[in-house]
Amino acid sequence: MPFNFAEHAHRRLNPLTREWVLVSPHRTERPWQGQIEPAPREVVVSYDPECYMCPGNARSGGAKNPDYQSHFVFDNEFPAVRPDTPIENASDGLLVASGESGICRVVCFSPRHDLTMSGMATAAIREVVDVWAQQHAELETLEKIGHVQIFENRGAMMGSSNPHPHCQIWATSSVPTEPAKELEGFLDYRSTKDSCLLCDYLVQEGKCGERLLDQNDFFAVVVPFWAVWPFETLVISKRHVDSLPNLSNKERDELADLLKNLTTRYDSVFGVPFPYSMGFHQAPTDEMPHPEWHLHAHYYPPLLRSATVRKFMVGFEMLGDPQRDLTPEEAAARLRSVSKT
Repeated sequence: MPFNFAEHAHRRLNPLTREWVLVSPHRTERPWQGQIEPAPREVVVSYDPECYMCPGNARSGGAKNPDYQSHFVFDNEFPAVRPDTPIENASDGLLVASGESGICRVVCFSPRHDLTMSGMATAAIREVVDVWAQQHAELETLEKIGHVQIFENRGAMMGSSNPHPHCQIWATSSVPTEPAKELEGFLDYRSTKDSCLLCDYLVQEGKCGERLLDQNDFFAVVVPFWAVWPFETLVISKRHVDSLPNLSNKERDELADLLKNLTTRYDSVFGVPFPYSMGFHQAPTDEMPHPEWHLHAHYYPPLLRSATVRKFMVGFEMLGDPQRDLTPEEAAARLRSVSKT
């Protein structure tokens, strides 16, 4: 019997992290008697007097928001890391720890409480892209900042504590585990191939087309060959650029347009505001050149079969390899089949 990706169990290698994922397409037919999540509820009010992100409201720490009309950035009053933490190492045999300092900020995308990114005008998303770039450019110049992570948790299912459209920025003294693994992948590929991993990967996906979801002149979005989450996508710049501040104005325009299209497709899959975690991976901010790094963003949505069935990482996935039933090719086909407008 000839091997078939769409039918037979197999492992796929993620060249960025050099980790494997087990794909089991035959398991899509198994009955589901696991946990059923309530369908996400859509927020319908444009202003919530109890929301600490809405214009004019008091935040949880006591400060009052300005009556902002577009976007708003503030320092998180309950940050995961603080700038005054001493960077000291502690070691006692196998017990090793290191102090971590940094800055945590919140970016409100809009004064409207009821919007998701898919519901925002492209021009408004373009303003958010500019804010991301400006914040990264500011934070990377600060002392003891080695990495800037921009990320969004969309929906209560992904742990978002507030439905107001927003993201977070954590600037830390060290490079976190996931981008650190990607850094090693980029460096290893450059040293052996004398080329960029994601530049070459994008060429290959363009030739195949099976997992290519959308593209414009400057960006492309694919369901990566090694995807773990059911409808995981990877947004990749077509030009070899390492961070958001280095994008041209036209590239920022096209990125905003692509993000609107992608999030609209996500909402169209199951007809609900689609939950996800997303984040941009940019070059470390350690004052060293990083010609190996290529700007990209990950989208990790948990919904599996419907708006009420989600993906969990348990059992073999925690103890062996991550595993998925829906092939990346089928996921890409489903996303392409729905409207992006």
